[in-house]
Amino acid sequence: MNTTFTISGQIVDLLADRIFPGTLCVENGVIKEIREEPIAPMQYVLPGFVDAHVHIESSMLVPSEFARLATCHGTVATVSDPHEIANVLGMEGVRFMIDNGKRVPFKFFFGAPSCVPATTFETSGHTLDTKDIARLMEMDDIYYLAEMMNYPGVLAQDAEILRKIAAAKQTGKPIDGHAPNLSGEDLKRYVAAGISTDHECFTEAEAMEKISLGMKIHIREGSAAKNFEALIPLMKSHPGVLMFCSDDKHPDDLVRGHVNQLVKRAVAKGYDTLDVLKAASLNAIRHYGLPVGLLQQGDDADFIVTDNLTDFNVLQTYIKGVLVAENGKPCMERITTETPNFFNAFNLQMADLAVSDKGKSVKVIECIDGQLITRCSIEKPSVRNGWMVSDPERDLLKMIVLNRYQPGKPAIAFIRNFGLKRGAIASSVAHDSHNIVAVGACDEDIVRAVNLLIAHKGGVVAYDAERSALLPLPVAGLMSNEDGYRVAQGYETADRLAHDFGTTLTAPFMTLAFMALLVIPELKLSDKGLFDVTRFAFTELEES
Repeated sequence: MNTTFTISGQIVDLLADRIFPGTLCVENGVIKEIREEPIAPMQYVLPGFVDAHVHIESSMLVPSEFARLATCHGTVATVSDPHEIANVLGMEGVRFMIDNGKRVPFKFFFGAPSCVPATTFETSGHTLDTKDIARLMEMDDIYYLAEMMNYPGVLAQDAEILRKIAAAKQTGKPIDGHAPNLSGEDLKRYVAAGISTDHECFTEAEAMEKISLGMKIHIREGSAAKNFEALIPLMKSHPGVLMFCSDDKHPDDLVRGHVNQLVKRAVAKGYDTLDVLKAASLNAIRHYGLPVGLLQQGDDADFIVTDNLTDFNVLQTYIKGVLVAENGKPCMERITTETPNFFNAFNLQMADLAVSDKGKSVKVIECIDGQLITRCSIEKPSVRNGWMVSDPERDLLKMIVLNRYQPGKPAIAFIRNFGLKRGAIASSVAHDSHNIVAVGACDEDIVRAVNLLIAHKGGVVAYDAERSALLPLPVAGLMSNEDGYRVAQGYETADRLAHDFGTTLTAPFMTLAFMALLVIPELKLSDKGLFDVTRFAFTELEES
């Protein structure tokens, strides 16, 4: 593997705020010399992109496969929170992610998951307590305390939460935030606890308030949550505090693009190119103290070559001088991966989904395309023979969450805006505890979809009596051990079938996964019941 070479082009120096013709001299993966030239080829050499907040597990790929796809788009590093697999496998899951990532020439920077489980109102596979967090924070492989989702615990001065924050402060490592819609005095107290970032801003005004208190803002554009358009105007007024991230990105989306897409869109809107590129690399590198090269003498040779600074077509990606991707193709070989898991769910029966009508209205989860937040509405349920049922004509569908760690009965609710006219979809990817979540046009299809998923110990499935599509996820019920491009195709097949069933959501499986996330308002469902996030308490299905 040759890591000693020279490469010439228009060099983008983000530290000096200039672009100049020059030659990089790379020796053993390190930039030994940068020569300014009178002329150089009209290709651009710039720092590789960094995803400043991502859960690798949401790509349904193990880290080594994620790297193969992401490098094709110019990504050289990620700031990664492994709390998805930690909820399933605990410390074993975190170690799996770190070890698997080390097997490829990509820079994964993992955090210590701060909230495993995210709340006590759901069943997870494992718990990471204060001692676990302290042990992780002392590790060289851990770069930050990952998103502090339990903001009510911070505000209430919960002793366990404060000890976790103290463990991060003791190591001098940053603390990531997660505070949707938090404002005013509560926000001030949250920031005062030492929390430095937020990726949950839905409006420019929300972001501005957080910036005013010293927070840095991740501009998120994932498969379900899309906040780029709302937040990108901040690039004009506050470019130095912005970082690009995906948070959660499904495999089909990752095949199409990554951070490069946000760079291209921002530049097309007229924002300063160097400011945009800093949000794609420099700002995250500085904030988290990442050992990622920035095209300076003595840096690791972590850079990309693009055809121009408009389209940002990535011609080559280098990490420590290793050519890892070229012309949209990965240069890294696939590695074999073990498949640790924790899956003990029993098959559903039709009787498990029966909900008797009490003559009352019910609380309905209203999902919103492109957002993680939901609304709550009050509706009269559709009733057949004394039982509440899905009603596709009213877009009022039954939804369930089933404990996957031990046998139990499903929690049941109703949801609107999925739009299914027939069939059902189910998934063992359900943030953050990753129980089984499903929604369907009738009980029969929900039962069959869930049982198909259980038979494979995890995955995503779209099912009706005529057709089905299943993507198995044998690694913790979250990730595949197969080739990333094959996984993307399998996911696309299931996604396409879900749309054939009538859903109008851009990313129905990703949206479904977040309907069980109890730290995002307003109304969600856990395996233990319907949850009012605003009150941070369980609520009855029926309106009193």
